[in-house]
Amino acid sequence: MGLLDKLSGWLGLRKKEVNVLCLGLDNSGKTTIINQLKPSNKQAPDIVPTIGFNIEKFKSSSLSFTVFDMSGQSRYRNLWEHYYKESHAIIFVIDSGDKLRMVVAKEELDTLLNHEDIRSKKIPVLFFANKTDLRDAMSSVKVSQMLSLENIKDKPWNICASNAIKGEGLQEGLDWLQDHMKTMST
Repeated sequence: MGLLDKLSGWLGLRKKEVNVLCLGLDNSGKTTIINQLKPSNKQAPDIVPTIGFNIEKFKSSSLSFTVFDMSGQSRYRNLWEHYYKESHAIIFVIDSGDKLRMVVAKEELDTLLNHEDIRSKKIPVLFFANKTDLRDAMSSVKVSQMLSLENIKDKPWNICASNAIKGEGLQEGLDWLQDHMKTMST
C-alpha cells in the first residue's frame, strides 16, 4: 500500500472494500436483487438463472462491494462454503411465496451459520423476504419465524420485505448493511 493509499484511507476518501455473499435457494431472486443494486447504467436488461456463481462489483456512498451471487440450485450449494472465509457479510434471499421449500431454506441457512468459517465471525446477515408482491406471499415476520431468525444471537441481522423486480425494500436493506459494514473491521 502506497503513501497516497494510506493517506486517502486515513482521511476516509477511499471506499472500504467488502466481500458479500448472496445466497439462497434457486429462483428466490438473488440475481435480480444484485442487478437492482447496481447503477442503472450497469443493470442487465434480462436476468437468467445463475449457474455456479457470478461476481458483481458496485459502489455505495461509503463502500465498494464485491458480491458473489451464488447459484441456489441444490447441485451448486456445496460451492458456497469455498467463499465463507473471505466474506464480510451475507445477503440471504428467501422466496416468501415458496412455502413448500421454506424448510429447505432453513436447513441451508442452519448449515451456513454452523459452518466453521462463519460460526465464529460476527458478520452481518441481511435477509430479503423477496417476492412480497405474490398473492400468497408470507410477511417478513412470518418468514423470520419459519427460519427461526430470533435464534441468531451472535451476528447482527435484519430482514426486509422486498420485491426485486420493482426494487422495493432493497435500498432499506442495503442501508442497514452499509451501516453495519462501516463499523466493522475487515
